[in-house]
Amino acid sequence: MYDYAHGQSDSIEHITHSICTLEFDIHRPLYDWFIEQLGIWPSHQYEFARLNINYTVMSKRKLLQLVKEGYVSGWDDPRMPTICGFRRRGYTPESIKAFCERIGVAKRDNIIDYSLLEFSLREHLNKVAQRRMAVLDPVKVIIDNYPEGQTEMLTAVNNPECEADGTRQVPFGRELWIEREDFMEVAPKKYFRMAIGQEVRLRYAYFVTAQSVEKDAEGNITCIHCTYDPATRGGDAPDGRKVKGTIHWVAAHSAIDAEVRLFDRLFAVEAPDDVEEGHTFLENLNPNSLKVVTAKCEPALANTDHNQFADGIARYQFERMGYFCTDRDSTDGHPVFNRACTLKDSWAKIK
Repeated sequence: MYDYAHGQSDSIEHITHSICTLEFDIHRPLYDWFIEQLGIWPSHQYEFARLNINYTVMSKRKLLQLVKEGYVSGWDDPRMPTICGFRRRGYTPESIKAFCERIGVAKRDNIIDYSLLEFSLREHLNKVAQRRMAVLDPVKVIIDNYPEGQTEMLTAVNNPECEADGTRQVPFGRELWIEREDFMEVAPKKYFRMAIGQEVRLRYAYFVTAQSVEKDAEGNITCIHCTYDPATRGGDAPDGRKVKGTIHWVAAHSAIDAEVRLFDRLFAVEAPDDVEEGHTFLENLNPNSLKVVTAKCEPALANTDHNQFADGIARYQFERMGYFCTDRDSTDGHPVFNRACTLKDSWAKIK
């Protein structure tokens, strides 16, 4: 009945190119025969390979199972290979179109690398996403020789790829948050971030040097004590000395808390459907596909005017951390951000 109805419905609607996937190739003779015998408007069927992407499943039946059994939050879960899922993840129409143009249309089945999809997103967001500073795994820094109670505003660039986006003012003070991974007590060779006795640049701010640390009963670092060079305001030294490391930060006195959802690929293997008899594709789910953290963010991320964005979604590059977008679960006083992708292809390193 499908073969009987297919050509006739196309003919009624004057479809010039009825696009099907390759498995419908054997149906085309019957499609054409019905149109010819009925003497109706001559639609034509064309077959092309379907789009397959690794690290995911495209079967609607399996996607429905993921939704019904609660492995994802819904059809628009940012890990789902659906248009609404991509949109909530932060993908732009431009990035999806660029991805499709890159892979083209084929007559032979193939599997596209997920990293190409992410590359297309990075390429577009790098041009249009404004930069902000957010610390996802914070540890406290105290600048001992910075005047207590003093705060100042520093100038930060919104987007180095778009001069028209201008600058913003970022508050700075004696106590800061930095990423825990940006500090080591004893630095190995070629470690250019913060370490005891090693000078590092705070983005848009000053050169600082770590002097000592405080630890809890378990030996975890709870606070890093530093000194700063007041002459290096803006990130450059008058005497011309250079530092190799630059890290981002957020002032503690003005930081806002935000829920940040770190999404990753839904499956841990390239071909989730490739399972032995007696096993199921669900066994290949990535247990680390979602991690939720409370981040310390600069105050500019507190109130985003979504009306300035065509699709109502604000997209940012969190400096050094990746591309993120606002989620619909955000409320006043509780911003929620979804990670669209990292700055680099982290899976390439794993592979």
